[in-house]
Amino acid sequence: MITKTNAPIKKFGSIRGLKTVIAFIFSILISSNTMNAQTTRVPASLGREEYVEVENNVNLHITDLGEGKTVVLIHGWPLSDAMYEYQYQDLVQKGFRVVGITLRGFGKSDMPYGKYDYDVYADDIKVVLDKLHIEDATLGGFSMGGAIAIHYVAKYDAAHISKLALFGAAAPVWTKRADYPYGFSKDDVNGLIQLSMTDRPQLLENFGKIFGATETALPIGLGNWLGGINLEASPYATTQSLIALRESDLRSELPQIKIATAIFHGVKDKICEFALAEQMHKGIKNSYIVRFENSGHGLFLEELEKFNTELVNFIEK
Repeated sequence: MITKTNAPIKKFGSIRGLKTVIAFIFSILISSNTMNAQTTRVPASLGREEYVEVENNVNLHITDLGEGKTVVLIHGWPLSDAMYEYQYQDLVQKGFRVVGITLRGFGKSDMPYGKYDYDVYADDIKVVLDKLHIEDATLGGFSMGGAIAIHYVAKYDAAHISKLALFGAAAPVWTKRADYPYGFSKDDVNGLIQLSMTDRPQLLENFGKIFGATETALPIGLGNWLGGINLEASPYATTQSLIALRESDLRSELPQIKIATAIFHGVKDKICEFALAEQMHKGIKNSYIVRFENSGHGLFLEELEKFNTELVNFIEK
């Protein structure tokens, strides 16, 4: 005769079977609690955009770090926003928000077939600043990025920004004219364009040799790091941007810049000679020059501490 107390044991076969069932139920409860914990976690990120669509099927890579006054940085040819690694960390540490924009055709941004010129780049920057709701920012641009920053300010009447910083800018004109004896000759640039289409690694190696004040101004590691960033660029965009550098003349746009402007320039710059800084200063009324006596084109690395300090001083003025 089976008593009531033994019925459950008999039903599950044994005490061991009952323990198995209990363990199974317990595991389900634990799993459920774990899932609930995962779905209710507090997000680690602040939800900022890493890519911004500027037109159909064209997304630009964005670095968006820190809190406080905003600094927007535009890279040079043929780099990407990654070039500002040692500015990003310093600016965030000092209480700023910094937004780096990689132009189409470079770095991690999309590389569509189409136009690559200062107009397109300025339009893209405007879309990014619109979508990120940036206001009262300092806009900084290096080399070709400096020329694009000038064009952006002139074209959009300094929309979203209140200050302009130019770093070794390839402006107001990068190539010689009959009335402008500075920069590379158009024949020289034509040679660069041809090399871009036939031996891009050699082109980049040649530029690397004249990037600093001397061939050994930058440590080998930093030189290799920059070279790796350069190779990420679209070959087509690399060539088309050289054409834009050859053809663009921003002299008529300089007087349109009314906002405070700082011109950082290496005295020993072989890619954008120091005379370009003097020409920009003459054309931009509310501007001043910061001379980097020991730098070539790579002033943001060659005199890193001075560069970062002067940039912060300008932002805070």
